[in-house]
Amino acid sequence: MTLPSRLQQFVTQFERVIDSAGGDEETILAQGRPLLGDLIGTDDWLPEEFAKPHPQYYQQYLLYCDPQERFSVISFVWGPGQKTPVHDHKVWALIGMMRGSERGERFAVPTPGQPMQCIGDDRLEPGDIDCVSPRLGDIHRVSNIYDDRVSISIHVYGGNIGRIERHVYDQATGTPKSFISGYSNATA
Repeated sequence: MTLPSRLQQFVTQFERVIDSAGGDEETILAQGRPLLGDLIGTDDWLPEEFAKPHPQYYQQYLLYCDPQERFSVISFVWGPGQKTPVHDHKVWALIGMMRGSERGERFAVPTPGQPMQCIGDDRLEPGDIDCVSPRLGDIHRVSNIYDDRVSISIHVYGGNIGRIERHVYDQATGTPKSFISGYSNATA
């Protein structure tokens, strides 16, 4: 796939951040945040095939994966009212809101056999950027705020997120279940 020029520019700049950061998460998030802000600040570059909702399930489209799997760029397309289960990531991530709005509910690390504890929620509007990581807290549930329209966010993960073994959690018991998400448009 040939990347749209705005996305290619972002990838090139983000590769420089990854190359110079030496794996330091704080540096990657701090320097990557404004780059993602520039990318989502203009909403004219995302190809239509990566902006299509599914009537039942949110879509996770792979836009780019670094050849060394140091990072991946994903468009998340949320149909009206769609949401994720409570899940984790196991890597750092930058989440940039491009269209619509999302609600992110953050959860504490579960205590086995106990209900999951929500420790806050955030609303992302176009242009807003959030960060998650195991160090910062990376267990959350995300939902489209709107029941009548699509929302789209662009995520940058510290690895090939479609191949990383992660967990979904039973909210009533905190019990984790392993999963690998894959992508809506590609094999991981």
